[in-house]
Order: sequence, then structure tokens, then C-alpha cells
Amino acid sequence: MNPEPEKLKTMKRIVTIFALCITFATFASGQKPTAKSGSAETQIRAVLDITAVGWNTGDLSKYLYAYVPEATEMLSTGPAGGVEAIEKTMKEGFWKSGRPLQQLRYENLVVRMLGKENALVTGQYILSGADKPDRKGWFTTVWTKTKSGWRMIHDHS
Repeated sequence: MNPEPEKLKTMKRIVTIFALCITFATFASGQKPTAKSGSAETQIRAVLDITAVGWNTGDLSKYLYAYVPEATEMLSTGPAGGVEAIEKTMKEGFWKSGRPLQQLRYENLVVRMLGKENALVTGQYILSGADKPDRKGWFTTVWTKTKSGWRMIHDHS
């Protein structure tokens, strides 16, 4: 019997166990990825986490952090251009007295890479709380990798 295949199997097991230990240690540490670390999907999800935190703490600028300045959005009335237009939409429809009317969370996120520097993200936003019925909707966003990380260039919510 040739001992080489057994050594190879043992080595593969050791490497697999080591990789699993590293993965477990990373998740167990509780560290969240930053918006510039990890895979593109991890980075995009981190930016979305930042937007939800900004929204929920009343920091609209943190929510708008996800958009490039020239971003566009598709509204029921047609397209709107620029982050200022997006800010206006949010303030008029979802905020009152400088605070969000409800808390924001995302579910059912799917990140589809379109090459190395662009991505299509779909998912569901849910606005809840404040003794009001939940407001839910689906969105599609187009992302691009910029010098400052992943940012949205188009939002269809």
C-alpha cells in the first residue's frame, strides 16, 4: 500500500480543520466587517448596515453615505438625480421633525456581482415601529466600487 495518499488525506483534514477554526474564531470574536474589508458582498452589506444605523439614529447623512453624489433614484413620478433629490424624497416621505417616522431594516438581500467593480443588489426594506403598520417594499440598487468603497449609483425602491 502506498502511504502517500494517506499522508495527503491527513494533510487535507488538518488544513480543513485549521480553516474551520479560523472561521469560527472570526465569527466568535463578534467583530463586524468595516465597509472596506472582506469580499465585495461583505463590503456592500456593511455599507447597508451603516445606512440602517444612520436612519435609525436620526442621522440622515449616514444613511446617504451609501450614495455617490450623482446617484439617481427611480420614483413613481420618474427618475430623480443627485443625492440632494434622494435626501428630499426621504425627508418628505419618511421623516418628521428631523427624525425617521419608523425604524429601518433590510431583509432578503441578494448581491449579484457585475464584474469586479459593479454589483446589483436586491432586497426588501422594512420600516417598523412607532405604533404604525409596517411599511415594506422591494428594491433594486446598482453599486460601483469607488476610491472610498462601494457606493450606490442608482436606487429603484
